[in-house]
Amino acid sequence: MVDLPDASTLERTAPPIPTQRASFDALDEEINLGEYLAILLEYKWFLLAVIFITGLGGGLYAFLATPIYKADALLQVEQSLGGGLTALAALKPMLEGTEADPVTTELELLQSRMVLGQVVDRLKLDLYAEPMYVPLIGAAIARHYTGEGVSLPWLGAETYAWGGEEITLDALDTPPALLGEDFTLVAGEAGRFTLFDPDEQRLLEGQVGERATGGGVSLFISRLKARPGTRFTLRRDSRITAIDELLEQLSAQERTRGSSIIEISLLGPQPAQLTQILDEILQTYVRQNVERRSAQSENTLAFLETQLPLLKDQLDAAEAAYNTYRLQEGSVDLTSETQSVLKSIVEFDAEILKLQQERDDLRQRYTPAHPTVIALDAKLNRLRTGREKLDAQVSKLPITQQRILGLARDVEVNTRLYAGLLTTAQELRVARAGTVGNVRIVDVAVALDEPVKPRKALVLAVTLVLGLVLGLGLVFLRRQLQVTVDDPEQIEHRLGLPVYASIPHSKREVAIARVLKRHRGDEGQLLAIVDPEDDAVESLRSLRTTLHFALMDADNGALLITGSSPGLGKSFISKNLAVVLAQSGKKVAIVDADLRKGLLHQGFGLSREQGVSEYVSGVARLEEILKATVLPNLMAITTGQRPPNPSELLMHLRFEELLQQLNKLFDIVIVDAPPVLAVTDAAIVGRMTGATLLVARAGNHPMRELEQTIKRLAQAGVQVKGFVFNDLDVNRLRYRYGYKGYVYRYSYKKS
Repeated sequence: MVDLPDASTLERTAPPIPTQRASFDALDEEINLGEYLAILLEYKWFLLAVIFITGLGGGLYAFLATPIYKADALLQVEQSLGGGLTALAALKPMLEGTEADPVTTELELLQSRMVLGQVVDRLKLDLYAEPMYVPLIGAAIARHYTGEGVSLPWLGAETYAWGGEEITLDALDTPPALLGEDFTLVAGEAGRFTLFDPDEQRLLEGQVGERATGGGVSLFISRLKARPGTRFTLRRDSRITAIDELLEQLSAQERTRGSSIIEISLLGPQPAQLTQILDEILQTYVRQNVERRSAQSENTLAFLETQLPLLKDQLDAAEAAYNTYRLQEGSVDLTSETQSVLKSIVEFDAEILKLQQERDDLRQRYTPAHPTVIALDAKLNRLRTGREKLDAQVSKLPITQQRILGLARDVEVNTRLYAGLLTTAQELRVARAGTVGNVRIVDVAVALDEPVKPRKALVLAVTLVLGLVLGLGLVFLRRQLQVTVDDPEQIEHRLGLPVYASIPHSKREVAIARVLKRHRGDEGQLLAIVDPEDDAVESLRSLRTTLHFALMDADNGALLITGSSPGLGKSFISKNLAVVLAQSGKKVAIVDADLRKGLLHQGFGLSREQGVSEYVSGVARLEEILKATVLPNLMAITTGQRPPNPSELLMHLRFEELLQQLNKLFDIVIVDAPPVLAVTDAAIVGRMTGATLLVARAGNHPMRELEQTIKRLAQAGVQVKGFVFNDLDVNRLRYRYGYKGYVYRYSYKKS
């Protein structure tokens, strides 16, 4: 057994020795704030990349998206009937019923096809004519063109528009089957153009300012500004489609509940066209509102004009009969009693006739069961009852008085009715000329100078936030799905084995590895020699201290260093640990037992030849394979020639004899062996050494792989003492645990 020094002679900065845990308790997966910060630092470049990509996407969208502008206007709905309807005041109580909220009614009318259809027809909104742009980017490029005339084509794409093109389509008549289909117009020289159907078949050729007809299609173009060969898309939509598209962009609502102020807005890509369309909507709506408000007086006037000739004939006949009777009977005077009865009869008959005419007017709109008609019938019945009582009084008068009374009554009643209806008709004619609606325009249409969407700053901010959220989600999802070991505590909790040292990631070692790969054989390319102050080297010095306890009960001073799979850094640990042990005054030998792919010789600047293979084969002696290094008390044995049967050579007695001789000559022997799960070599060598350390690399293995490695070695009779945790992210642990990982420095300041 090798005699190792007391711990008191070693570095005073050694960390406390981890104790082996017998239990295999599950690891507490609770993540604190520090762990979150550590995870973010670990994936910071990925997170920044996601944010950059989403932000770039948002920026491209803000640049490429067609800007949408908004025009708005205000209307006021008046609650009272408009002026000019006073002639109907007497009829209003009978015409009134339960009415809906006038603002709600006007909102529905404003957005009706009755109004919007007239706007579509007047402004020809069912016609579409636009230049053809390169997909995705062409329209944006054209919008940003500010030069004179028409832009030159980009990248030779002469058939596309690039800015400055204009077209005005005044008429496009197509068969019904081609409504909604896209036609292609190709600009020619001197205002000429050619039109193609949706199947790219030539339909006609025409000239700007002249109607062109061909193939069942007729169109009129009043303006065309474009390079020859530039293509335009023309289309005529159905009337209902154009109305629906206009309705989608139109919004109308009461500005404040109960205010009777309606706010109307329209969205679209062209501000000037928006104000034109919205103004036309307002004018059309107000015009139809006036027409609707005057329709009642129109209907009443029409009815009265049919009744006036009839009443005139009745009046003439009554006067003729009255005059004829007086001539026949001579002068007949009415008594005061008869005159009183006559006056009452005339008033009753005039009222009954008036109400009967009103009832006839109402029956044109309502059924007999309507409450207004029923109320009018009840009033007529009461008047007729009173009239019958007067008839009873008349029947008691002399025959001459009865006859003259009847004739005088007819003249008086018809005179009153005719004069009253004549006056009413004249009032209605005046009302018709002066009728105003119950809505008025408060603010005319005005378009905003800046587009309402996309809001570039908002789009960029939202996409950056979405990128942050998406990036965080992906990072923590990966964290949840991660099955690799990234913390030495996981090993101690799950496997019950101590982690003797945690070696932080070393950028300098990465650079050294690159140099060795390019220039094999250079001397002194070991981290412990090139940069002895590196944190990784400091951790190896801590490992040097703890080895005293690891080898305390070992059969010999040979230490096997291996791992579960390639690429863990076991050779890095072996070489640099050998250096720091030698620097402490120990006589150290390092053996490359990876006869298949061993590269230990590169770090020391040695050749592979004359090594383990030659000794075990009996062609070289021990003194011939021991090779000096940069340190006088550190000797190295390389692999030698690569044998065809590495496992058999390691099982040979001469290899065991080699280790025994080295144990006698050196304080400690480090054996670098191949990965355990790849080949059986490490299990073979492990039976000959006093202790075995496994190298684990942060974020490189699932826990099951380490368990399988321990199990494989145990089956061969090799007990693992513990682990060396390599390539640890110190920054992550600093945030997780609140201190600088597992690495401490204790040294003199440089002057």
